[in-house]
Amino acid sequence: MIYLDYAATTPVSNEVLDSFVAFNKKYFANPSSAHKVGIEASRFETKAREQIASLFRVAPNEVLFTSGATESNNLAIKGTAFKYQNRGKHIITTQGEHPSVLNAFEQLEKEFGFRVTYLPLLSDGKVDIEALKKAMDEETILVSIMSVNNEVGAINDIATISKIVKSYKKAIFHTDATQAIGKIDIDYSLCDLVSLSAHKINGFKGSGLLIKKANVDLLPLASGGGQEFGLRSGTNNVPYELSLAKALRIAFEKQKEHYEYVAFLNKYLREQMKNVKGVYCNSSEDASPFIINFGVNKKASVVQEALSNKEIYVSTKSACSSKKTPFSHVLKAMGKDEIACQNAIRISLSHLNTKEELTEFVKELTNILDTVK
Repeated sequence: MIYLDYAATTPVSNEVLDSFVAFNKKYFANPSSAHKVGIEASRFETKAREQIASLFRVAPNEVLFTSGATESNNLAIKGTAFKYQNRGKHIITTQGEHPSVLNAFEQLEKEFGFRVTYLPLLSDGKVDIEALKKAMDEETILVSIMSVNNEVGAINDIATISKIVKSYKKAIFHTDATQAIGKIDIDYSLCDLVSLSAHKINGFKGSGLLIKKANVDLLPLASGGGQEFGLRSGTNNVPYELSLAKALRIAFEKQKEHYEYVAFLNKYLREQMKNVKGVYCNSSEDASPFIINFGVNKKASVVQEALSNKEIYVSTKSACSSKKTPFSHVLKAMGKDEIACQNAIRISLSHLNTKEELTEFVKELTNILDTVK
């Protein structure tokens, strides 16, 4: 098997899995319980929160555990919008965001009367900074722009974006950092809200995080027992929280090493792809090396299926929307034509990949493009 879809999900690492099993066997109690084993679980939860806080250089009470980036994005976006709507009802995002962000904005616009600006993307997939400057006004309360695009790997200039947003006192800056955490060096202290998911960094699905700075308040989306400082009620999953802390620690410690290795793989793959007829690259040279998006002169779904039959696994776009429509909204926002938007393949790499795997992938892709209609 050759797995080239790490932007969709990653396997749980042995270190994380071993820790999860060991803890889950002994400390299974509800951390909200007042008895001895509940208190012990609560202490471990506090330790995990403190470890994560140190990685992001924030206070422990600025770390909120969630079920994943989708929940984190919804809590950040809707929680901010509902909390501060008395200050203004203008919110901003981009046309190339993940569905969990775009659909949240759409709901706020259609159901709750918020005024939404959807910023265009440049041809390289980055947000149009000048468009952001023009869109900002005194009624803007929230700007949500992803750190790294999940389809083409474009890296947004978080520092510049933050500076623009912060020049407006009412505005809060949120970034979906799901494809950046543990891969790209970004200063998250510049953001008020940061979303991420554990399963992108060799942790568990159903586990995520929202970094919420102390200067920001949110309206909770779920009422209950008041867990997570009253912002995310529900019984805490301490084994998942400890696993996330470990996955993050490993990702941060290995970030430089993994980046350099994947950059090598990316360069090799780009060079090899130049020899394949009917292929063109949609990802810019300065994009994240972990993601390469390229177009093919055949139907992408057919190519994907043919590769899958060879036990080579790629995606056509975001895994969260790949079964709904073959059309890439990201490529459309970049100005690509309809055919290009329908016939794109996303390769997402990891430190677990090898050069030999990429050589085999290129070989099989070449054969497929020569034979499929």
